[in-house]
Amino acid sequence: MIGFWDLDSRRRRREFLQVGGLGLGGLQLSSLLQGKADAATLSSPIVKDKAVIFLFLHGGPSQTETFDPKMTAPVGIQSATGEVQTTIPGVTFGGTFPKLSALADKVSIVRSFVTGDGNHDIKPIVCNDTLNANLGSLYARVAGTNRAGSGLPTNVALFPKAVVEGAQPAVTAFGDFTAAGKLGNGFRPFVPGAQGEAQDNMRLQFDRLRLDDRRHLLQQLDLIRRSADQTGMLTGLDRIQQQAFDTIIGGVADAFDLSKEDPKTVERYDTCSLLRPDDINRKWNNHKNYVDNVQSLGKLLLLARRLCEAGCGFVTVTTNFVWDMHADVNNVGVEEGMGYMGVPLDHALSAFIEDLYQRGLDDRIMLIACGEMGRTPRINERGGRDHWGGLAPLLITGGGLNMGQVIGQSTRDAGEAASTPVKIPNLISTVLHSVFDVGQLRLMPGLPRELTQQLINIDPIPGLL
Repeated sequence: MIGFWDLDSRRRRREFLQVGGLGLGGLQLSSLLQGKADAATLSSPIVKDKAVIFLFLHGGPSQTETFDPKMTAPVGIQSATGEVQTTIPGVTFGGTFPKLSALADKVSIVRSFVTGDGNHDIKPIVCNDTLNANLGSLYARVAGTNRAGSGLPTNVALFPKAVVEGAQPAVTAFGDFTAAGKLGNGFRPFVPGAQGEAQDNMRLQFDRLRLDDRRHLLQQLDLIRRSADQTGMLTGLDRIQQQAFDTIIGGVADAFDLSKEDPKTVERYDTCSLLRPDDINRKWNNHKNYVDNVQSLGKLLLLARRLCEAGCGFVTVTTNFVWDMHADVNNVGVEEGMGYMGVPLDHALSAFIEDLYQRGLDDRIMLIACGEMGRTPRINERGGRDHWGGLAPLLITGGGLNMGQVIGQSTRDAGEAASTPVKIPNLISTVLHSVFDVGQLRLMPGLPRELTQQLINIDPIPGLL
């Protein structure tokens, strides 16, 4: 990239106005430095020093093959992958989760979670209960879109392209993960790698030594100001110029760069080794989704942890559409499919949980893992499970919440909740209660009525807070 110092004055001015994008892949300076209304601060009495990672298992994972195996039920209903004993007496997980089973004391499983229908969409990330906005956009609406001082986006969405060059674009056929709904486009999640530039657009394009020469920078800014026209576009330059460059060189870009992480930690998370040589040539139509999933899942969770550790408040993580296990021309059945999808999830999630606790971040960062629905209680004649809205798996870890428990019960065939159902509004309420001081938030002026109603009328998941 050509340094803007060497261009004519009009182009220099334009480049300066875009300088915030140099560190954040196109994020404009105006969105970084909008002032108190949009700058989050953890000193606020409303915003807690908490963060949420929402791992969305796109396509609808089976409740039976994940965390509710039902091995006493008849064949055809019970888990096709068997079960493995967890560290909680009497509690088992599906057979592809030995690593997570050993960490069961650090997670809570909800066995009465009901999403309400069997449609492929992106609930509960985006649905009527989130005002048709990404759930993280609700966080940004209260906390601000960027952290004061650093400029770090508070709401980020991560897709495979953020960590794997050449991965497919995000699946949007079933909904827009970056929707802002009634909140307005200014609250959309920030998406690194959205234009296919992956991590390259997270790296500074100027010589670092030149950036560190503050005196030279300020001299050049003075030149830009003097040569600018009188449109008023640079009003306030003296006030914001220091913050602008503090933002760029202050380590914000580093949070998005996995090369800054300890190589041993990257290796620990990495799921690429689980990709078998013949997986690239599978015959079923959605096999490329699986390849992207394995190549990216662990690194996406590591990147999400880095962002939350740096100050981001909400990170959506999703791989491409992999959990649809009908056993048809597009998809494999549940037994084969859990070998493809369950094993990488077990590896990546267990690495994340161990890392979270070892770093002492388990009180600060909460991870939620679920999909848009579950799977039919009975395996179909082809060996697959079809769409099912009556029950779905839900795992939660961290956030200072009560761990090592199973919440709720399911019927004998894992088809419905046998106890009071936990529904999507309860999950959303849990998130909001975790990251905000609800008593203070209810008094905050100007919030959408629907958002405050989530806090007033809907209870969080019982037993977690």
